[in-house]
Amino acid sequence: MAMQKEISNRKLLLVAGSGWMFDAMDVGILSFVIAALKVDWDLSIQEMGWIGSINSIGMAVGATVFGLMADRIGRKNVFIITLLLFSICSGASAFTTSLIFFLILRFFIGMGLGGELPVASTLVSESVPADRRGRTVVLLESFWAVGWLLAAVISYFIIPEFGWRWALILSTLPAFYALYLRIHLPDSPRFAAVSKTERPSVMEGVSKLWSEEYGKRTLMLWILWFCVVFSYYGMFLWLPSVMVLKGFSMVKSFGYVLIMTLAQLPGYFSAAWLIEKMGRKFVLVVYLIGTALSAYLFGSAETLGLLITAGIFLSFFNLGAWGALYAYTPEQYPTKIRGSGAGMAAAIGRVGGILGPLLVPYLTANEVSISVIFAIFCVSVLVGAAAVFFMGKETMHTELV
Repeated sequence: MAMQKEISNRKLLLVAGSGWMFDAMDVGILSFVIAALKVDWDLSIQEMGWIGSINSIGMAVGATVFGLMADRIGRKNVFIITLLLFSICSGASAFTTSLIFFLILRFFIGMGLGGELPVASTLVSESVPADRRGRTVVLLESFWAVGWLLAAVISYFIIPEFGWRWALILSTLPAFYALYLRIHLPDSPRFAAVSKTERPSVMEGVSKLWSEEYGKRTLMLWILWFCVVFSYYGMFLWLPSVMVLKGFSMVKSFGYVLIMTLAQLPGYFSAAWLIEKMGRKFVLVVYLIGTALSAYLFGSAETLGLLITAGIFLSFFNLGAWGALYAYTPEQYPTKIRGSGAGMAAAIGRVGGILGPLLVPYLTANEVSISVIFAIFCVSVLVGAAAVFFMGKETMHTELV
């Protein structure tokens, strides 16, 4: 029986993780596509910024809408809807010929992506024993690194030779297979135990998040999510373009970003090990401080060696922190409002994801140096770390209710 349950948990991790991987492929490829579209469509740096930001606007809407839906119709159903929306629109975006239609599709892709990620972590959290819950969710997040790695490989070999359209098509096709697997996935046992009459309405769910019992947790999560997502999308969507601004060719920049991306995997695995040994707060605070220092060094680096080294540490610490963030968030709330709480925290984060990519071209156009821009992201990450340190509650090995 124990062996069967272990196999079931592994299957859940693989099925949920596969969708996570394809989502990461899309976001990762987008960072390379932005650099290619600048050449193909003669985009201004402000238009390039809007491509990343419209994606985050969709993610904010999707995280809110689908997070609330997950507490009404179930985690599995929302899981399927979000991947279907993402897959269809992502494939269609490969055939667009104008920026406006590309932006519209990016909005709906963002909705699917934004809705899927918090719901996936909620589903896995509710299906795994407490002593392995944190590690499993961090491992789920590690599929993001695999997706980014595939995106970097596809972009390095496909975009310069065959163009960005083929890169988008290649990133979409496997997602339909993940959709097939997901249909056979069981729903969360904790959600299934909640009767329809006990499920809160939208307004009840939102008001509960700001009740005396959960208000401090909600505030802490909203600050943390905003700071982390603001800095992540501001930095990582612009990595290939920043490399170009620092004087490297597009092909060389893609290669260097591929090297940096490889560091994401040990970042996740180290966080997965530490999170059940040292706790959620320890991993979040330490890895966020590591992210902040790496961001500052990356922005101020003037030699190739220092640039790549800082980029490697930036990937290592930032993505390890992301894993802990997704493990920590669902643990703050009971089952009845867990989807709403995780979804709305992620939605607030996506507001940061809108502002981050817009900040870079705006400041660059005003001749603000890359070092100052990355110093701003450094401060943002430190604010997020402070929110967890002073306001966060340790949830390691606690049973979900």
